[in-house]
Order: sequence, then structure tokens, then C-alpha cells
Amino acid sequence: MSRVTPRVTVIGRAANFASKRMPALMNRFSRFQAQQFERSGGIRGARLRGKPIFRLTVIGRNSGEPRSVMLMLVRQGDDLLVCGSQAGTPQAPNWWKNLAAAGHATAQVGPETYDVDARIITGAAERAEAWSLLTAAYPDFASYQALTDRVLPIAALTRRAI
Repeated sequence: MSRVTPRVTVIGRAANFASKRMPALMNRFSRFQAQQFERSGGIRGARLRGKPIFRLTVIGRNSGEPRSVMLMLVRQGDDLLVCGSQAGTPQAPNWWKNLAAAGHATAQVGPETYDVDARIITGAAERAEAWSLLTAAYPDFASYQALTDRVLPIAALTRRAI
């Protein structure tokens, strides 16, 4: 049985190239967008190429310091789905490693900030459903998967009860 390889988009390939070859530039762009988001209380910088994004803050597994990253906003009911794609680079992003180690984080969606528990999705059926939602919301995830040998990890973020 042959595996169908998804078509790699131009934007997906460009993001992959930039993440591999120009990580400092990509980090600078991400920091700028995160600063806009923070300074405006979650109003400015809340979209990337027309798609909604949110800020995830997780404690660094080595530093113990809070680390923030802007991620695509994909909902699964009341949960948020996140994918450790890093544009299909060979290694999972540090924010993913920190999230997997901590098991919890803080999400800011627009002006609303709340604590979340992270659950890594490993079951085949649940993963297929989550992957379908992720790629429907942001098709470049499929490009990133096609450009790497690793399986892109997925987690569900559930709001903590107050």
C-alpha cells in the first residue's frame, strides 16, 4: 500500500526553509508579533496570514522561566489543539518540549488569559480527528508533515477549572 504524499504549499516550503536556514530571523519575527499581541492586550498581532493565533506561555524545562510562543488557534470543542511542527524541521520546537515536560501552561486568546492542562494525543482515532481539524484550519501543517521524517506531535489544551 503506497502512502499518498500531500502537496507541499509554497508558503509551507518557504516557512520550512526559513525555519531551517534563518532561525534567528524567524525568532525575531515571532518576538515582534508577540510584543504587539502583549502590548495591545491580545488585540493586535492576533492573526498570521489571516489566520487566528494565540499566545501560549509555558515554564522552561531547564530555565524555570516563563517562555511564550504564538501558535495557530485551532479549537476542538472547548479545547485548543497545538501541533509541534516548527515548520517541519527535524527537531520538535522547544516550546513543545517545555509543554510536554510541564503538562500545563497559560493560554491567552485575544484579551482572555487562562490556565490549561496539556494532554498529548497518541491514540490513532483521536489523532486523526485532531489532525483533520488542524489541517482544515491551517493547511500548511500538512506541508510541514510532508517535509519531515518525524511525526508532528499534537496536544489538546483544556482550560483548568477555577
